[in-house]
Amino acid sequence: MAILVEAKGHEFAEAEAKIGPLPGFRHLRQPEIGLVMLRGRVGGAGAPFNVGEATVTRCFIVTEAGTEGAAYHLGRDLKKAERAALFEALAREAPWRERIEAALLTPVRERLALEQAAEAARAASTRVDFFTMVRGEDER
Repeated sequence: MAILVEAKGHEFAEAEAKIGPLPGFRHLRQPEIGLVMLRGRVGGAGAPFNVGEATVTRCFIVTEAGTEGAAYHLGRDLKKAERAALFEALAREAPWRERIEAALLTPVRERLALEQAAEAARAASTRVDFFTMVRGEDER
C-alpha cells in the first residue's frame, strides 16, 4: 500500500493500459474524504501535542474473486484511493500479482528512487563543512 499511495494518476492509467481490462469490483466503503489529527511529541519522546489536521482519503473494495483491498492517502483524490485499493487487492491475487508488479509497482519504485537521489544531490550541493582552526597560543 505504501508504494500504491505514491503512484500518480497517470501511472495507474498506464498500468491499466499495459495489463488490459481490470476485473470488476464492488465497494465495501465508497471513497471518502476526512480529517485526521496529526500528533507530535516534544523531543520525540516528551508530552504529546496536536500539530494540526490533515485531509485523508480512504476506500475499501472487494474484487469479483473476493479479495479485499484498502487504500488511505493524504489529500482529496477519490479516484486515486479507489484505484489504489483495487490494485492493492489485485496484487494479492496470484493471477494478477506479477502483472501488477511489472506494470505499476516496479516503475513507481524506480521513480521514487530517482526522486530521492535527486533530492539528496540537491541537498548535498548546499552542504557546508565547518572546521576549527587552532591558534598556536591557545594550545596547552
